[in-house]
Parts: sequence; C-alpha cells; structure tokens
Amino acid sequence: QVVLVESGGGLVESGGSLRLSCAASGIIFSIYSMGWHRQAPGKERELVARINRGGGTRYADSVKGRFIISRDNAKNTVYLQMNSLKPEDTAVYYCEAGSSLLGGDYWGQGTQVTVSS
Repeated sequence: QVVLVESGGGLVESGGSLRLSCAASGIIFSIYSMGWHRQAPGKERELVARINRGGGTRYADSVKGRFIISRDNAKNTVYLQMNSLKPEDTAVYYCEAGSSLLGGDYWGQGTQVTVSS
C-alpha cells in the first residue's frame, strides 16, 4: 500500500517561511519523480515544483527564487522549503509521486498553508 503523508503546513505571516515534508511508504522512493502541487479555493490544482529521480528540478514561475524542492532518498522524504511567502501562496499543498517507468501516480491527503497579509 502506497502512502504519502504531508506535514509542516500552518499559518504564517507574509514574508515568512515554512518547510513542508512528505514521507512516502510502499514505493521504491528513489525511482519516483516527486512533486508538490497546490490548490487554492475556487482554483484548479497547479504544479508548484517537481524533482526527478536524478535530482533535476523545475518550478512554477510564481515560486521561482522563493521555493526550493529537495529529496532525501535515505528517508523516503521530499521537502518544500517556502520562503518569502505571500498571501497568494495560501492553498492546500499536495505531495505527488509518479513514475513513467512503473506507471504509478500517488497523492497525499494535503496540508493547509495559510499566509496572512
């Protein structure tokens, strides 16, 4: 059974920082591409950042220079360091694991991030 568990969300003031974590179990973590997505009220879910199994990263334009995605394969965990947070970053953040090789795509339950102005 594949389980992704996010943590680290919360309420922070504009300009502050948070670090999200996503612990994975039930998959060979090192071969999965890991992503962070978010969904704000009334909006579609969007990709925030992705890190592939080789460590390559890509980011949404809206978070470039502020967010950093990283992974620790020894801990089966992916992180999202969020700096200089803005009220428009308020959303539920979801962790996602995908493998084009194995054909799997798995999601966590989400963690709420709220940035006050």
